[in-house]
Amino acid sequence: QVQLVESGGGLVQAGVSLSLSCTASGRTFSSYAMGWFRQTPVTAREFVASISASGVNTYYSDSVKGRFTISRDNSENTVYLQMNSLKPEDTAVYYCAAITPFSDSEIYFSSHMYEYWGRGTQVTVSS
Repeated sequence: QVQLVESGGGLVQAGVSLSLSCTASGRTFSSYAMGWFRQTPVTAREFVASISASGVNTYYSDSVKGRFTISRDNSENTVYLQMNSLKPEDTAVYYCAAITPFSDSEIYFSSHMYEYWGRGTQVTVSS
């Protein structure tokens, strides 16, 4: 089992950058594919980005492609989400999640497939 803890959220103005981190407990972090999702009080949990266990492959939602970058440091048991050019519509609670993949190159974008979730970190972007 793995425990995930997100950090780095906050209140920022539109146009600036923010970096989120998600640190995992346990020694097998490198065996998990990781994802970032977000949710508001009025929307369902939405896929943001995913990265394979190896870190080679990444995938983004259309709404963040070109602005957000997901990366991971397996030596630090941490996955990151660099968010640039933030917009008010990026306001949400951001969650990281882990899934045991079929191979270290696979990525996943369905929230229902993920096994472990963090508790989330709030990102608020003001206009």
